[in-house]
Amino acid sequence: MDSFMYLGVLVVLFLLWIKVKGLDYVIVHQRWIFVCLFLLPLSVVFDVYYYLRAWIIFKMCSAPKLHDQRVKDIQRQISDWRKEGAKTHMCTGRPGWLTVSLRVAKYKKTNKNIMINMMDILDVDIKRQVVRVEPLANMGQVTALLNSIGWTLPVVPELDDLTVGGLVMGTGIESSSHIYGLFQHICVAFELVLADGSLVRCTEEENSDLFHAVPWSCGTLGFLVAAEIKIVPAKQWVKLCYEPVRGLENICQCFTEASQNKGNTFVEGLQYSLDSAVIMTGTMTDHAEPDKINRIGLYFKPWFFKHVEGYLKDDRSGVEYIPLRHYYHRHTRSIFWELQVNRHRHMHTLDLEFDTVMFHNCK
Repeated sequence: MDSFMYLGVLVVLFLLWIKVKGLDYVIVHQRWIFVCLFLLPLSVVFDVYYYLRAWIIFKMCSAPKLHDQRVKDIQRQISDWRKEGAKTHMCTGRPGWLTVSLRVAKYKKTNKNIMINMMDILDVDIKRQVVRVEPLANMGQVTALLNSIGWTLPVVPELDDLTVGGLVMGTGIESSSHIYGLFQHICVAFELVLADGSLVRCTEEENSDLFHAVPWSCGTLGFLVAAEIKIVPAKQWVKLCYEPVRGLENICQCFTEASQNKGNTFVEGLQYSLDSAVIMTGTMTDHAEPDKINRIGLYFKPWFFKHVEGYLKDDRSGVEYIPLRHYYHRHTRSIFWELQVNRHRHMHTLDLEFDTVMFHNCK
């Protein structure tokens, strides 16, 4: 009973403190309270729900049937827009809190919002080595499924929440891009609903002009409803070699040589200052040396860019074996901390300190 009384007193004091300081002040200056008490628990529940949902739908093979219904629903919404006189532009109705960007999309308030609830993996064709997915399927979802059956995407941008639609309509690059190119270069087909409501499939041979125009188009040509993407065999581990390099000319030369060596499946550089960086090269393997295994994705592990910085500070090379999915999503936990903001007391002065610059190479 005493424990509940103490807890009640703490809650009352906490609420009084918020009332005195103001909710805006608490959220801005004491954001860890909001993050720990609300944001993190809600994020866990959200991720578990979507993971279980995606797994059940794929295992029940219900995604293709649901997909056809969703496409018809999009066509119906466009038909309604046309009947209303097409007085405004159209855009996707995806809310801002579901996106990776911090930008507030004000245009959604004045445009016709087309709701696109398409977030499933539709089919994995091992014979053709192609996976067919909906536009809101994200990288975490796709790699979780493909890696479990021994396959992977040739190019996997490292943040879990990056969607196929965003990577197609925008672009995506990864540490394997020196071999496979950008994300759109591993896509073999797109399916879009155009402004007249028609469903169009485009490939290198069929509607090729549209196929080549879709990447970088930012959704201006139509609503993407499905994409077919190449897949390649996956292995359990990534053997990652760390090499600290100093001097800008040496960094450029080392990175160029590593990228030109097609024996390197992955090439990445993290630059910590103008003349200091760590160049990493990796290959997939099914065998790992037990004493060199690093499961970098575990919650208690240091952020990847800080872990890499240790090799630079100690001025030493190193080799580690990282689980494939841990490697793919190595920057997910730390991405928003890789840009640190130092506010000085001097008026009108804001110093932005970039802890890390990531760079990859595209063939």
